[in-house]
Amino acid sequence: MTDPADRPAAWRDPQTESPQYAGRDREDREVSYRTLTYEVTGRVARITFDRPERGNAITADTPIELADAVERADLDPRVHVILVAGRGKGFCGGYDLSIFAENGEHPEERAAVTGSVLDPVVQARNHDPSGTWDPMIDYQMMSRFNRGFASLLHANKPTVAKLHGFAVAGGTDIALYADQIICAADTRIGYPPTRVWGVPAAGMWAHRIGDQRAKRLLLTGDTITGAQAAEWGLAVEAPAPELLDERTEDLVARIARLPINQLIMTKLALNSALLAQGVGNSAMISTVFDGVSRHTREGTRSSSVPLRPDSGPRLPSGTAPSATASGDRRMLSYRMFSFRGHARDCGCMIGIWPSSIRL
Repeated sequence: MTDPADRPAAWRDPQTESPQYAGRDREDREVSYRTLTYEVTGRVARITFDRPERGNAITADTPIELADAVERADLDPRVHVILVAGRGKGFCGGYDLSIFAENGEHPEERAAVTGSVLDPVVQARNHDPSGTWDPMIDYQMMSRFNRGFASLLHANKPTVAKLHGFAVAGGTDIALYADQIICAADTRIGYPPTRVWGVPAAGMWAHRIGDQRAKRLLLTGDTITGAQAAEWGLAVEAPAPELLDERTEDLVARIARLPINQLIMTKLALNSALLAQGVGNSAMISTVFDGVSRHTREGTRSSSVPLRPDSGPRLPSGTAPSATASGDRRMLSYRMFSFRGHARDCGCMIGIWPSSIRL
């Protein structure tokens, strides 16, 4: 018997064939991104984080480019669904603090932000331990990261995050804004910086998995597997790693069969309940506390956090913390970075861990 979803139907015609678009052929604009790639195949817009050598760690460009790519897809009448993924060994390992150092990346392009809260020098001075920290200068910067990531939630069209390897720290701020998450069963997901150095700025955990499970993760800094994420309702599916691509394509293909107007109306209706829970308020409060947590006594001095050797993924080598083995556990030494020079040993926030460390 033929699946009803496979039968030809007029409402499956592309939106571009509707009278409103007659004679209005769309020209694709060429855009070169630093942190991601963008392409459209059929009815799917594919946004892929593309810094695999750094675990797809977040830079100042990431939220701007993500929001731009999402808007491109949202305005493209060919696109029905937006898929976000990561290239390399994992989805995203969090913030790359090295680029927030005073020297930063791409100094030749600072002119546009010089003298604003986005100026790396302004942020460096605001984080100088010998000076006075202004939490609102911090908030003005970090809230703009949230706005970029939240484009996945506020886009008209449905968004799907495909996770593999690891989605930790700031990487979860991105993933949890997606309408649907599908992940490999062995993906490690969580926010370890809550152990000493952060609060999830997006504030989405309780909205996605409920109060008790959110507290179970964030009050310990533990991670869960993709399989657990599916059990907890964070992910819609957690196939074996070798089946992730196939199952993801099946999911986005089924979503893409629906007319764009139907997808938008359904998402708006469902988001009304989510937004009524106070998503915006949660993000505001969490972003403020995230800044505070980085300026507590514990956050601004060296400290050691015991980590179980088998509780998480191996991530790529890079700028990372030092570790010493002690019996059956490892001690991960956090050393505060210097904003006057370059980030040092901030693996928890960068998401770039040495191959000898398990999160």
